[in-house]
Amino acid sequence: MGWLDSLLGRSKPVKPDLDALFALPSAAVTLQAATGLVPTGLGSVSFRAAEGGAFATVESDVKALLGGRVEESDDGYGYTWLLVRRAPDDVGDLVTELHAVNSSLESAGFGPSLLCSLVSFADPAGRRLAVVYLYKRGTFYPFAPLPGNRRDNALELQARGVLDGELPLEADLGRWFPVWGAPGL
Repeated sequence: MGWLDSLLGRSKPVKPDLDALFALPSAAVTLQAATGLVPTGLGSVSFRAAEGGAFATVESDVKALLGGRVEESDDGYGYTWLLVRRAPDDVGDLVTELHAVNSSLESAGFGPSLLCSLVSFADPAGRRLAVVYLYKRGTFYPFAPLPGNRRDNALELQARGVLDGELPLEADLGRWFPVWGAPGL
């Protein structure tokens, strides 16, 4: 960062740390103990698909690597989602596969296309929560949807308190973007 950037109050963007995803399995245990929310075995990666053969090859390779455990869908905002399915008690393997998808796209030069990754949780009462990793910020935040495109703010704040110290959390609540209709949530 140059002196002009400092003078104008600009900051250098945080470099994403995909290895932070590997903290999710232990955070899942903490979250379950504190809230009763258990992993669903579902996780997804969101990215903006690029045109061209190179991107198609990477996407095809990722799908071949994950086999029948992956489903592709598009949302109304121009993003593609890859939903990965594992056994609910297999959070470690789920995170490894989400990391592989992110790393494959990043190493092929498509890192700027990555939006987020999420792992979903639920409880017997029907509460749902996603722990979302924001690729461009290198941070996590909880997202708890309710019917009618509303959010369970109390659950999100409770999860933040539980996950503090377990994961690098997004401090700016204004960046806790809703991921309505995200596959697996």
